[in-house]
Order: sequence, then C-alpha cells, then structure tokens
Amino acid sequence: MTDAPVIADHRIAAVGPGRLILVVGPSGAGKDTLLGLVKAACADDPNIVFPRRVITREASVSEDNEEVSRDAFWQALARNEYAVHWEAHSHCYALSRTIDDELRAGRTVIANVSRTVVAAMRRAYDDVVVVSITAPSQVLAERLAMRGRSSDGNIEHRLGRTVDDISAAADVTIVNVESAEYHARQFVRIIKGDRWDV
Repeated sequence: MTDAPVIADHRIAAVGPGRLILVVGPSGAGKDTLLGLVKAACADDPNIVFPRRVITREASVSEDNEEVSRDAFWQALARNEYAVHWEAHSHCYALSRTIDDELRAGRTVIANVSRTVVAAMRRAYDDVVVVSITAPSQVLAERLAMRGRSSDGNIEHRLGRTVDDISAAADVTIVNVESAEYHARQFVRIIKGDRWDV
C-alpha cells in the first residue's frame, strides 16, 4: 500500500444526499477528545452517525477505533469492505463501506480522516464539509509529549506534515485552546447547521 488514499471504485455517481463531515487536523489537536464529547451530545439523534475507523495499530483510551491486524485489514480490503483507506506513519486506516448506506439514507456521517483523503472524498460524496481541529504548534508538541504513545513516532515529523491540495482545505476551523466542552458545543452547532463562523 502506498500513502495515496484509495476510494472504493463501486460508485457511478457521488454518494448522497446525506452530509459527510470530515474531521482533520494535526496529531495532538484533540480530535478524539472532541469527537467523544460530540458523540455523547448527539447520542439521541439517530440521523447523526459516528463510524469507527479501522486501524492497524493499538487504539488509545480516547479513541473509538476498531483495531485489526495487517492481515485482517488486507483481507477486508480484498473483500471490498472499505469506502476509503489510507496509510500514515506506517499504519493502515480505513472507513467501512457502510458509510455509503448511511449517507444514501440521508444521515449525517462524521469521521476522523487523514487530510490526504479529503480531495478524493469531495469527489466521491455529494455533500462534504471539512472541519479542521488544530492548536498552536507548541501546544501540539506538548500534548504529543504528554500522550507518550510509541506509535506516534517522531513528533517533529508529525507536526511538519502538510497537504498542499486546495481541495483539502477546511470549510471551518476550530482552534482547540479553550475547554474541550466549549469546543464540543461549537462542533455540535456545526453538525446541526446552526452556524459556521466558529
């Protein structure tokens, strides 16, 4: 597998009418923490869906991911079970094809993805909103150091990654430096479509 994202080739037209909210941002930005709070806040709404990412590394306490072996990942890939898959930091990631069914049913799907898949997913899905969660570089470095996860690798390398494709640009950005609860409320407003100028 290469670093290039791969979208499943079973589509004829862009998938919709549901809205796909892609959450992106650097390591240490607090994406998983905010997603956990937002998921709890939206738990009573069956039309808001948070699919679990498939990953080939050990999941941390704050992540709601499905950990699989590389062999299991490749077997599922061969069965065409993934809507999109990518590789980052020597690990494989994917989202199940079930997100297509949710979107066709008109639901809102919220997924944490790599910035490298955004351009391809904008083409593959009818209604895509990209939410960037970030923080100042010093804050990111401190959070990564505190996390101490061995699979994070070189912190400077992770913080230095960029994606130049303009179609990967965020539609809205949350600078996560206040309380997690405050930013989770911002995120819920985005999901509900109440406001975008967060």
